[in-house]
Amino acid sequence: MEIGSQPSQNQKPLSRLNNYVARSRVGKRFKLAERNSTFTTELRAGTATFLTMAYILAVNASILTDSGGTCSVSDCVPLCSDSTVPVSNCTGSTGLRVIQPTESCKFDPVNPGYSSCLERLRKDLIVATVASSLIGCLIMGTFANLPLALAPGMGTNAYFAYTVVGFHGSGNVSYKSALAAVFIEGIFFLGISAIGLRAKLAKLVPKPVRISSSAGIGLFLAFIGLQNSQGIGLVGYSSSTLLTLAGCPSSSRASLAPVMTLANGTVELIPGGTVSGGIFCVRDRMESPTLWLGVVGFVIIAYCLVKNVKGAMIYGIVFVTAISWFRNTEVTVFPNTAAGDAAHEYFKKVVDVHAIESTAGALSFKNIGKGYFWEALVTFLYVDILDTTGTLYSMARFAGFSDQNGDFEGQYFAFMSDASAIVVGSLLGTSPVTAFIESSTGIREGGRTGLTAITVAGYFFLAFFFTPLLASIPAWAVGPPLILVGVLMMKSVVEIEWNDMRQAIPAFMTLILMPLTYSIAYGLIGGIGTYIVLHVWDWGEECLVRFGVVNKRNGGGVNGVHDDHQAPQNGSVKSPEIPV
Repeated sequence: MEIGSQPSQNQKPLSRLNNYVARSRVGKRFKLAERNSTFTTELRAGTATFLTMAYILAVNASILTDSGGTCSVSDCVPLCSDSTVPVSNCTGSTGLRVIQPTESCKFDPVNPGYSSCLERLRKDLIVATVASSLIGCLIMGTFANLPLALAPGMGTNAYFAYTVVGFHGSGNVSYKSALAAVFIEGIFFLGISAIGLRAKLAKLVPKPVRISSSAGIGLFLAFIGLQNSQGIGLVGYSSSTLLTLAGCPSSSRASLAPVMTLANGTVELIPGGTVSGGIFCVRDRMESPTLWLGVVGFVIIAYCLVKNVKGAMIYGIVFVTAISWFRNTEVTVFPNTAAGDAAHEYFKKVVDVHAIESTAGALSFKNIGKGYFWEALVTFLYVDILDTTGTLYSMARFAGFSDQNGDFEGQYFAFMSDASAIVVGSLLGTSPVTAFIESSTGIREGGRTGLTAITVAGYFFLAFFFTPLLASIPAWAVGPPLILVGVLMMKSVVEIEWNDMRQAIPAFMTLILMPLTYSIAYGLIGGIGTYIVLHVWDWGEECLVRFGVVNKRNGGGVNGVHDDHQAPQNGSVKSPEIPV
């Protein structure tokens, strides 16, 4: 009996703690007893949720850094025409000349001054990601009392960086203007959430586009994870097929420049054309050491997901990153260069509270009258209405909070919470904040109250102090989780009615255009446009019926002609006639 009673005795301190918290003002405020949960269960659920979503700290900062942020040509430094000679020794007497930076300094070979600015930017964005996530989780937990965690959303951050702002600022909208678009969109989002229009607007989007958009975003993220910029480098450019197998080491990669052929047959660089990154493999395909290290990380994460191991993404990132931290190896993230030495010195601090220097309050409204500004704003708003609203409803349903109408307790404050977090995130310098689907992990662990979200906020607070470590995570560690997030987001395609071509075609266009046009907006436009084209005949027929031109019950006959299906006045059913 003593052996059997030992476990209960060991559990008594926890039971006393849970009972004490449940009876306290905190327990009553968060309805622990009412929702059949305990304080320790909520802590465990928050820990599980954080482990499954902590990858966003490195991934979001890396993706947004690709936009160039607040870095510009002014951050580039003059260089000597002979790159091996310092500028101070670059004089006309030696036959050398100083080259002043131009717009091309932001692209390969990236100017050292611009690279240094990007490193500072990445640190700012890590802190901005931490702060916006922490605030979002606190708002959700405190006011909505739901076990949902928030952070900058995957998909919208890629749209922000690669479509709106463009790689190193090559898009139509500057980083500062894009933040202004997110800010205004957040205000709109907050307004429609406050007056209850949010769910109704989400339902206006055609169903096949609504369902397939999350899967299309997943493909987009996976495509990014397969490239060099923020991935493992498995795919690269081909002059004949556009894309092909890559995976060569950096020493075997070449940059590309856009050229045009003149009438006389000569070829010259297109005016204003920018040089790409190292996207073309000259030789040594599949021989990149970092590629194979990334593949190992992919296998680790995939195996953990198969076995339903919590924190799967983190394990893969930590393994690959730890191997990459060793210097003088083929996979080091700290090469023996000036930039590598500087990064290593910062890494050795381990603990450092980094203050945001450039991204906080960087909004600019000077392009508010431009069409592409509003295109970005509307797309952000649409994706947030669709994605965050869908995530909130699905998580509430998963937790068992939803009633038969789909509504749930705390719904109003939940909608207000993530909308408020979007506004806060834009002020800090990051892309829209959203409820994370990884919250399902904590719910599966038993999380039922806002204490789960507040626990996640506590972990984000601890992350404030480890910026040097988070800033030293390489791209080939970020790529595998991006690919596997794409896998997780693909499951929505099972809801598409593939046998109905009017549903299947718009859904497929949405799916395929997002990754191949490198734009979430173009995918949505393509899907909605296709849906309209395929349904315009039906809508036209409905209009004719409404105005009495066509009687739909009569098989589409005009003004009562071919009234073959109309029931006779005596009530007997008349069989439809076969037209000859």
